[in-house]
Amino acid sequence: MTAPTVRPGAATPDHRDHGPREAGLTSGTPTIVTVASGGGRTYPVRLETGTFLRPRVMRRPGPGLRVVLAAVRASLCAGDDLRLHVHVGPGAHLDLVDPNGTVAYNARGGRAAWRADITLAEGARMTWTEPSFIVSEGADVLRETTVSLAAGARLAWRETLVLGRTGERGGALRSATRVTHEGRELLAEDLDLRDAELRELPGVLGGGRVIGQVAALGSVPDGPAGPHRLDLAGPGVLWRALARRTYESDRVLDEAWRAAVR
Repeated sequence: MTAPTVRPGAATPDHRDHGPREAGLTSGTPTIVTVASGGGRTYPVRLETGTFLRPRVMRRPGPGLRVVLAAVRASLCAGDDLRLHVHVGPGAHLDLVDPNGTVAYNARGGRAAWRADITLAEGARMTWTEPSFIVSEGADVLRETTVSLAAGARLAWRETLVLGRTGERGGALRSATRVTHEGRELLAEDLDLRDAELRELPGVLGGGRVIGQVAALGSVPDGPAGPHRLDLAGPGVLWRALARRTYESDRVLDEAWRAAVR
């Protein structure tokens, strides 16, 4: 693990995992990204390399901070339990980028997990882009995303789930998302795509194998209207596109992403 970067006097939340380990999974060291705001800019407080991901700072013009998640080793393989913890302090602005995406490989009877825990303090902003999360033939993966937004916090998040590599039907995926805003539930969703026969039925995925999503959480941007848009009961909007290829999904969602990050 790399030595943490800590600015004196800055608070760093405790992200240690206390829950029991699940059968068939080996809990890896979590990747930790903590940033804060001061002097009109955002700076890193704590950057810790985990078992699977290494955070690296890429400065950019303006008050925000861009952090890239570089792969440490191939994942997800059978038994892998990838964990990512992100905390954005009051008024800070983080641009988190995963340039490589994730491939869940054939688990050969095993399973894997990918979990992200995101916390945004008062007035914080975060943009988060994830390229393709590919579930290969024979993979069995649980993907969990938990987001906590304080008052005035905003998250723009883009992800793409892909069932199978070229020529594959794809493995088993369960994707669970929980979002709270000021302590109240904003989004609770379980997407169970473990059974290939059921997910390919009309009214589920049909012939689609790519699920693209843009989420604006903590705000309600104008953005495109139409069947791809879902307005939440609180301050939040989801845009989703179902397609056979990633570029088809991107074509639908590019305008929504521009609205979400505006």
